[in-house]
Amino acid sequence: MEAMFNVIILIAAMILRQPNSVLSNVIEERVLSSGNRINFTELASLYGLKANEYNVTTEDGYILGLFHIPGSNHSRPVLLIHGIDLSSDCYLIRGDNSLGITLARRGFDLWFANLRGNIYSRRNIYLNPDTDPEFWNFSFNENGIYDLPAIIDIVMNKTKAPKLNVIGHSQGNTGMLVLGAKRPEYNEKINKLIYLAPVSYLSHVSPVLSAFISISPLLNLIGEAAGLNEFLGYNQRLTKLYRAVCTSPVSAYAICANLITFPVVGFDPTELGPTFYRVTNYYLPVGASRKSLIHYGQIGIRGVFAEYDYGAVKNVAVYNSSLPPVYNLSRVDFQSVLLVGNNDGVASVKDAERLRDELPNVESFRILPRKKMTHLDFIVDREPDPGHGVEVQHEVHVDEDAKPGQPRHQRDLDNTYS
Repeated sequence: MEAMFNVIILIAAMILRQPNSVLSNVIEERVLSSGNRINFTELASLYGLKANEYNVTTEDGYILGLFHIPGSNHSRPVLLIHGIDLSSDCYLIRGDNSLGITLARRGFDLWFANLRGNIYSRRNIYLNPDTDPEFWNFSFNENGIYDLPAIIDIVMNKTKAPKLNVIGHSQGNTGMLVLGAKRPEYNEKINKLIYLAPVSYLSHVSPVLSAFISISPLLNLIGEAAGLNEFLGYNQRLTKLYRAVCTSPVSAYAICANLITFPVVGFDPTELGPTFYRVTNYYLPVGASRKSLIHYGQIGIRGVFAEYDYGAVKNVAVYNSSLPPVYNLSRVDFQSVLLVGNNDGVASVKDAERLRDELPNVESFRILPRKKMTHLDFIVDREPDPGHGVEVQHEVHVDEDAKPGQPRHQRDLDNTYS
């Protein structure tokens, strides 16, 4: 009880802290004055933290960047997984209020994944991302089948821990669902997954995203014809143009935030802020595959959480069925804690509720209290949401307080904050 009381005090201090920390301003000044992003190890060093980097090679030859900020409280390792077109940097860029920095200062042993195709994981033993289209022949399916198993194996080998906790944002959760369904032998290695804005079903998304989903088959044909296999890689021409427009003090908020970002993820201009929004555009986008976007589009069109649809003829060759198989979510039996935003244009409450109802081991389902909580706010809000900050730290800490064999209180799955 004393340990939990101390945690509550620490969390309260975090929530009451001034939102614009000195270090946040340092990051903004350095990034905006130089016109360049600060990489993960440099971001960590700004907070007096040392980050170690590992190269993780998957079964199919991709080389992934994995960062480790060692802990001091002997707690269970925590693996943090980013969303689509993001990287591990997203967990550090919000200054003192970043989730990664907050957990590191509480002494947690943190491991930060980078999935194939992003700025830290754009390598393969056999394939060149700039000349071999096959490099980009992946979606979140391969994240779950290849990337996450390789990363989990490294973390468990280095820490000798019997299990680890996982925090996923957006596509990071999609990959974990694939892992649980397609590689169920890994479920026993996961203590719990804390879903931040879980993306699985896409039936109740923002109007702009819904429009994209409806035309995604056409966009796929155009992409194939043009040879556009990488989607908004950090150094692609289109990304550079986006970055030039969306980091400019003149056009960033007026054009990019109001016409691109907010219509997709949800409107919350107060929380993101015009200056920091410019900073985020040095960290998003940083590389993904066209196939990943199209795979999500297929899920939105069919309303089924299924594997990639190649068309009836190729599906028979790949799956021995004219339709792609549905992911069996009943196999995802590690503990699940779902945190959802009321104003999320990508991972809506209704879609998250459908996911909750199909998972076999949901420990907690929370709709966070701030009414404007968007998809992006989970990683870049300037002041941790009371539900967001408290829940994440509580969930990764609670197992350290429990005695062996002590049952955990089962919370009301339909409970929300008022």
